[in-house]
Amino acid sequence: MLISRKIPIRYIFNKIRLELLYVIIIGSVVKYLTITFIDYIPPMHISIPAFIGTAISVLLSFNLNQSYDRWWEARKIWGAVVNDSRSVVLQLQSFLSPANKAVIEQIALRHVAWCYSLGQNLRGQDPTKNLEGLISDSDMKALEGHSNVPLALLQQGALQVADLRRSGDLNEFSHIQINTSFVNFSDQMGMAERIKNTVFPVTYRLFLHFMIYVFVVTLSISLGEIASLFELPLLVVSSSCFFLLERTATHMQDPFSNRAHDTPMTTIARNIHINTLDLLGKEDKPDPIQPESFYIL
Repeated sequence: MLISRKIPIRYIFNKIRLELLYVIIIGSVVKYLTITFIDYIPPMHISIPAFIGTAISVLLSFNLNQSYDRWWEARKIWGAVVNDSRSVVLQLQSFLSPANKAVIEQIALRHVAWCYSLGQNLRGQDPTKNLEGLISDSDMKALEGHSNVPLALLQQGALQVADLRRSGDLNEFSHIQINTSFVNFSDQMGMAERIKNTVFPVTYRLFLHFMIYVFVVTLSISLGEIASLFELPLLVVSSSCFFLLERTATHMQDPFSNRAHDTPMTTIARNIHINTLDLLGKEDKPDPIQPESFYIL
């Protein structure tokens, strides 16, 4: 996730460097053709590229709104994960006797492992990475063969809570309350997976790209009387605004893509880890994740 720091110009330029190269090539070709075939190409009024630019602005506005909705929904999902993660530890400590301290710690740390694993899984990375020290060797071995590791971790926690109910350590009301928290975690995981697996229509982006290049062509023809030394920079500046907004919208459409615009799932999971250890009374805690220059992951 981007933070309140100066974003490097190199990062911004790298997003659209290929598109800007195409703009320069298109502008140069159109300039050459308008000079060579000046008697055959009718003059084009500046209102035509202005109309096309207005249409592009409307399309970009819709695209940005839809993309931001997806990004904000992802952030709200992980905000709910934070809240319910704190609640489930408090529930375990409230409903179980102090004699079950080791069980409370095992369930709580397994849930921390679920937070890390869910973030890794949504990013398409190894969901079992960095789980050592949080779950037992038997739990780790039980994850083998599962296609959805976070779901398997939730199952392990829910079954252990069910065992506590059968053994009499939890009464029926307490079991329902804790089980509701596990259901919430499953719902949040499903909502995040829905965002990850629902692809924004690719044709929309292709059509928008085509419209921007049409805008470049018509604007270049309209500026035919201006020298190339001034025309090309004007084409680059005007089109770069459209390309940057379009690329920003594209990145925000997938908030689990391990980019600078990403939902900071690793940072959130680390904060949950620290909060959980605080609630358990542990002194040995990991350090909060520091920003990667102008963003955090």
